[in-house]
Amino acid sequence: MPKDLIKGFREFRRTNFKQQRGLFRTLAWAGQKPKAALITCCDSRVDPTLIFASQPGDLFVVRNVANLVPPYTPNKDYHGTSAALEFAVRELGVQLLVVMGHSQCGGVAALPKDRSDQNSDFVDHWMSIAEPALAALRADLPAGTDPDLSELERAVVRLSLNNLRSFPWIAEAEKAGKLRLCGMLFDVAGAELHVLDNATGQFQPVSPPRPRFHSILSATTTAAVSDRPEDGAAPT
Repeated sequence: MPKDLIKGFREFRRTNFKQQRGLFRTLAWAGQKPKAALITCCDSRVDPTLIFASQPGDLFVVRNVANLVPPYTPNKDYHGTSAALEFAVRELGVQLLVVMGHSQCGGVAALPKDRSDQNSDFVDHWMSIAEPALAALRADLPAGTDPDLSELERAVVRLSLNNLRSFPWIAEAEKAGKLRLCGMLFDVAGAELHVLDNATGQFQPVSPPRPRFHSILSATTTAAVSDRPEDGAAPT
């Protein structure tokens, strides 16, 4: 097996598992009860458990190319994302559904491009789910102009949220107040998170964490002590 994976596994056993042995044992016997499901991209630069500092069992994560949700289409085809959503909502009873896009998404970036010379068995057809988002943005631009990538990434998140509501058991749970839907976009370079404001339809940045009170107090105390005259020294 790949040496890096084995090395990483051994480090996990030495640190995380050792520290959380009880949690893993509880999850194994009691089962999972995540409060939230997250639909995000399979891009290796985006790690939801790292971004949200979550623990095992906290998030039910669904990953695919470009964090897309297809429209509700119950038929005999294979529907990996739809099946995962059904399990999360109807079986696990999650209370929050999040669609999280990210900056510099390769799938979204390829959407406006001519890929007729590319060999694609699945990706191009999958990305066609996002074509309505591209068409809506192009409608407001001069002919032959493609939208900014960041705007298209946000539009894809909005589209996936709208498609989520085409699933009757999601729409019903949201209407009953048992399920919340949320859109997010993660900026990889700056580790910034933007959350969709449902009232305005715009993404708003999440404020960075403020310094903790004890850190401020410690710094203030240290400064006060360092400024205090030494014993026997005349005050200035």
